[in-house]
Amino acid sequence: MPTLPTRHPLPAPVPLSLPLSLLLLASAAQAQTSEAPPAPSTAPAATLERVEIRRTAPTDTAQRQQSTAAKTVVGREEIERMGDATVSEVLKRLPGVTLGGGRPGRGGDVRMRGLGSGYTQILLNGERMPYGMTLDSLTPDQVERIEITRGPTAETGAQAIAGTINIVLRESVRQRLNNVHVRLGHDDGHWQPSVSWTRAEQLDDFSYNLSATANSGSTVDQTALRTTETRLADGATTLDEQRTTDERTQRQAVHAGGRMQWRLGAGETFALMPFVILSGARNQTAQHLQSLLPTAVPDFADADKTGHNRFALARLNAQWQTRLASGLRVELKAGGSLSRSTSDSVRNERNASGTALRRIDDDRTGQERGLSTGGKLAQALGDGAHLLSLGWETEQNQRDETRTTLETSSTGVRSLNGEVGDNLQARTRRTALWTQDEWTVTPQWSLQGGLRWEAIDTVSDAADGQVSSRSSVVTPLFHAAWKLVEGGKDLVRLSLTRSYRAPTLTNLIARRSESTGTNLDTNPDRAGNPQLKPELATGLDLAFEHYLTAGGVLSIGVFERRIDQLIRAQTTLETVGGVQRWVSRPQNIGDAVTRGVELEAKFRLSELVAENAPPVELRANVSAFRSRVNSVGGPDNRLDKQPDWSGNLGADWRVRGLPLTLGTSLNFTPTYAIQLSDQQRNTVDTRRVIDAYALWTFTPEVQLRASVSNLLPLDNVNGSTFTTATSRQVATTSDPGSTAWALRLEMKL
Repeated sequence: MPTLPTRHPLPAPVPLSLPLSLLLLASAAQAQTSEAPPAPSTAPAATLERVEIRRTAPTDTAQRQQSTAAKTVVGREEIERMGDATVSEVLKRLPGVTLGGGRPGRGGDVRMRGLGSGYTQILLNGERMPYGMTLDSLTPDQVERIEITRGPTAETGAQAIAGTINIVLRESVRQRLNNVHVRLGHDDGHWQPSVSWTRAEQLDDFSYNLSATANSGSTVDQTALRTTETRLADGATTLDEQRTTDERTQRQAVHAGGRMQWRLGAGETFALMPFVILSGARNQTAQHLQSLLPTAVPDFADADKTGHNRFALARLNAQWQTRLASGLRVELKAGGSLSRSTSDSVRNERNASGTALRRIDDDRTGQERGLSTGGKLAQALGDGAHLLSLGWETEQNQRDETRTTLETSSTGVRSLNGEVGDNLQARTRRTALWTQDEWTVTPQWSLQGGLRWEAIDTVSDAADGQVSSRSSVVTPLFHAAWKLVEGGKDLVRLSLTRSYRAPTLTNLIARRSESTGTNLDTNPDRAGNPQLKPELATGLDLAFEHYLTAGGVLSIGVFERRIDQLIRAQTTLETVGGVQRWVSRPQNIGDAVTRGVELEAKFRLSELVAENAPPVELRANVSAFRSRVNSVGGPDNRLDKQPDWSGNLGADWRVRGLPLTLGTSLNFTPTYAIQLSDQQRNTVDTRRVIDAYALWTFTPEVQLRASVSNLLPLDNVNGSTFTTATSRQVATTSDPGSTAWALRLEMKL
């Protein structure tokens, strides 16, 4: 049974038994002296010194070892080690975690076990992240710890086919803090300044923890896309276009959050957790489109685009906890969030002679309001052998979106929002009930069994009619942990779970959005599908962990997921306004299975060689994946965006005789190909990121950290091939890599 976190603020008060014992001893001594001869008047008087007791939280490794469900805990030291700019950059070094969708060294979509977006559940303080917020929106200074669970649990939720990542922001006060970090980065010839502040203090029965971050910077993205089409009958080239894009973005953001907690009585607390994000960006894009066939004329020769984006989010959560005389623990929570995003852009296209061809004005405004409530009852039974929990959750979100995309050309003005209206109102309601029993069978055996029911209702109002969708899933969940020897260092884990992946609101809404540029099978329009059903997965996890004396760990694990009703985007020709156009829509295409092996090692060099070895800490992990989509022919008919394997290797060296720590990290994912359908095949290039840092400690209160991200950068090259009965189209995208540098001054005031 996992150790429950201590809720008392620190430092803890002196136990009542201690002063009572001292008082009784003093009374007894006084009684004895009344019967004995008087003591000399010069004897020194006894004084009682103040006794302060501090409770130390379990280490990251201890929390992992004590958990019945397979869980990895990443604490403050590891979070800030490499001087990363975003939380996603921290995650990429963890076992089985990869990043995709972005340039190497610049974050991206977080994926566990090689599975694409939606298979990994991302939580913020145990709740789903608000709409419009991503892990790249969070800086490491705002995070207390990161919890990674390999299998779903009844309490954390079953929308976690690959696993769950819970980002825990700065929380209750363990010590007084007043820290300031000033960071200056440099990337692509542009400076990236940022500053963060953290303040924490305990004032009698009130404690608070506040953090704020402000950052600014510019980035440059240069991509080249070449698209060719070949006629299969005679091999003739019917299309050969080269498009180059130069995009420059200026960003500014301010984040602030915190936790204010009141101790209302013995075992009773109330906390408020506010969080605010304000961000804005300005984009300037220049494009050049060239046909490499002398007789072909491209849709345009040159284009420029200017755009602005603004995002604001305010979130407030409340939590009340108490413990009744019967031992029943009660937790109630509620939260509300409001976010607003606006964007506008103007794109002008011209032909080779500079004549204006068309202008595209795109204006979008979105607003989302969310309310959530939940509760948990926990009772220890059977002399503490069982911890029985019962919980419930409700979440309701309302999204209102207005978008107008107009094309102005020589033929007049027309809407590019498709054949439906520009306005959208969507409502989602999620309800969940769960129960869970954590049972310590013996000092060697612990079991966790749970059952969760969850239902999601979605209603969307659009110009072409109302779209309604409902899905409900019952998921049994079982985890077991067995120590080979009582009190030993070897542990075996087993998990049998049922999980699912619900269609996103974007996937369900049937609005069609036209592609920019030539409509091709590799550049289709995009639309939703209101008939989608959730994916269901049956999972098996088995792992062996060996814990070293000094806190290291060696582990090997295997897993399997069998997925029903797999969702995948399919590109087909559709008749739109009397014209044939390529449109990509998500579909349930059948069944799939994925398997993998995960190896991890984290230890001090002295634990494996001589005790006088250099003070070096090593960490390494390798994960290998195999998957098969049964409705798609092979080879490479794997799940979307899943590589063959990925790995990380890192080391940290505390230089003896100097207040200096050096470290480096290598993240590697090899080239792989995916057969998305019988017609479409994608290739993803090698992703290799080398990071390094140096930390100089001037005093315990002041230290300077220098870091570099993506040393020896590789170009990011991806390809897509679409084959029909008569032709084959190939699109290749190339994005050059870059190296980012940063200096961070860390001060404890």
